[in-house]
Amino acid sequence: MESILLEDNPHWVNSAVYDTFVTREALNKALSFLKTKEILAIIGARRVGKSTLAKLMIKELLKSVEAKNIFFINLEKPAFIPYKNDAIYLEKIYEEYLKLANPNLNEKIFFFIDEIQIFQNWEVFVKSKYENSNIKFIITGSNSSLLTSNYATLLTGRVLKLKLHSFTFKEFLTFKNIDYSSNIAITKNKIAIKKAQDEYMKWGGYYSVIANDNIDVKKEILKNIAEDIILKDIVPRYKIKNSSEIKDLFYYVVSNVTSIINYTGLAKKLNIDAKSVKEYIAYFEDNFLVSLVVKHHNKLSESIKSAKKLYLNDNGFLNLGISGERNMGVSLENLVFTTLNLNDEPIYYLRENKEVDFLYKNILIQVAYEIENEKTKQRELSAFEEFQSADEKRCLLITKDTNTSINNIEVVDFSKFVLQKYLYFNDTSQNS
Repeated sequence: MESILLEDNPHWVNSAVYDTFVTREALNKALSFLKTKEILAIIGARRVGKSTLAKLMIKELLKSVEAKNIFFINLEKPAFIPYKNDAIYLEKIYEEYLKLANPNLNEKIFFFIDEIQIFQNWEVFVKSKYENSNIKFIITGSNSSLLTSNYATLLTGRVLKLKLHSFTFKEFLTFKNIDYSSNIAITKNKIAIKKAQDEYMKWGGYYSVIANDNIDVKKEILKNIAEDIILKDIVPRYKIKNSSEIKDLFYYVVSNVTSIINYTGLAKKLNIDAKSVKEYIAYFEDNFLVSLVVKHHNKLSESIKSAKKLYLNDNGFLNLGISGERNMGVSLENLVFTTLNLNDEPIYYLRENKEVDFLYKNILIQVAYEIENEKTKQRELSAFEEFQSADEKRCLLITKDTNTSINNIEVVDFSKFVLQKYLYFNDTSQNS
């Protein structure tokens, strides 16, 4: 075990080991949580960078904390798999750490546990140390129900959650070394930002994807990420016997994103019973592959019962659809959703005689790839009229590259929406 612990903790011998890691927007928030007693749970899909964020935190901690008082362990290592049903083994890992590193027990220990959901009943170990030791726990997990199991109730009130996504558009621009720090920089780099917008809309924000230039390799990486989530997380956890069935469903829904889900229709097309389809899609959502958006209603119970629209949590997965053609309007709408979804604010759609794509912070949002066609423009603009008059909601139409104002409706391109989002949201934040 000593070699495993040393492998996971290179900072014990080299304080600069994480200096080349690409920083993340979530780092400052994560660091602020280190000042609290509560356990910090970083949750997000596989390979969005949870481990990297943890190591960026370690890099910052090394400025003021003795290296050996910072411990990181990845529970996905093959050597630990035989013990995954034995939470007591976590105690053994901790004891081996104490013997090997000999940390200063008079000072706080920062204990990072990566992919903690691998071990059954991990909560028992964490709770015992939380209450009886000077330990700050930082845990990561790959499903949203990480803290909702029966055992997790042991930790109620003791956990702060931070959800991590794949690279945002701003992080993507930083990765591409494109400056957007001021209006002058945005204007100067307008062409580069537009090019980056197209690339981001097509490939999403997974680091391993955007860091590779080969299109075939990008697609293979995205396929591997999706199937790892399905086959390594969902199938074993929920004891699904027919793994090809749930894979087929995922690839089918990829081709039908931004649409209202018809569980019965999907069941018939794929020869799967409707109950299983509904369960599988819930598993996709729990493991951060997709998100479901409900119809807005004044009664929460009615919203919950409403038909749901499905979105992917990263645009890159759109490349895995069974359809050979790519709908650019769908791509942009999905991208707008992933951007809105970064803030964990409620997102709804509106639908009566007409439909508005999103209701977010009392703002009506439509998405149209282009509005050069007069019929398209009028269709998108007229949808606002049905829902605006009741309480004068603000209206925003997001496009690929148009910036204008039409009858008090703001029309902005995606990059401006992201880089100058404060123009559209800050003055309504108190109404959220």
